Amino acid sequence: MTEQLGLIAERIKNLREILKISVEEIAEKCGLSVEEYLSYERAEVDFSFSVLHNIAKVLGIDVTDIITGESAKLSKFIVTRAGGGHSIQRNNAYEYKHLALNFQNKIIEPFMVTLDPLYKIGSLKLNSHAGQEFDYVIEGELKIILDNKEITLREGDSLFYDSSIPHAMYALNNVPAKFLAIVTK
Repeated sequence: MTEQLGLIAERIKNLREILKISVEEIAEKCGLSVEEYLSYERAEVDFSFSVLHNIAKVLGIDVTDIITGESAKLSKFIVTRAGGGHSIQRNNAYEYKHLALNFQNKIIEPFMVTLDPLYKIGSLKLNSHAGQEFDYVIEGELKIILDNKEITLREGDSLFYDSSIPHAMYALNNVPAKFLAIVTK
């Protein structure tokens, strides 16, 4: 367990208890079994962004509060310089950089995502979350599993979809894939 994972799990558990939301209720609203949810709360399993997004929604807070333990402070604009962004460590397959973490009342969540090519189709589980998602490939090639369809995207290609449809992404040709992901709330 990483320190960041442990802190996120602790924040979620504390907020759930403060708000007097039962484990059963939050698990159901997040589309998880009770045991799956508890494995996140005990920091036994790394969070996907989908799971963090869904938990934040149930708790009525911004995902920033869960990730950093602080509320977003900026309301007019935020500049993220080249190569910057708040790193979110999930698992070894995905490297996320949140590009506007400290902006208040976001209606989208923008990420620069890099996929490790060592993770192949079938090695990661499909995720889903409320809203919509836009993915734009900057480098490499990306295979997106969208429900039962496989879609290959190359540099300059994009995909916009209903993110409640189960989905996962994989880098192709043993080369990391880098893409801009914009997720609506």
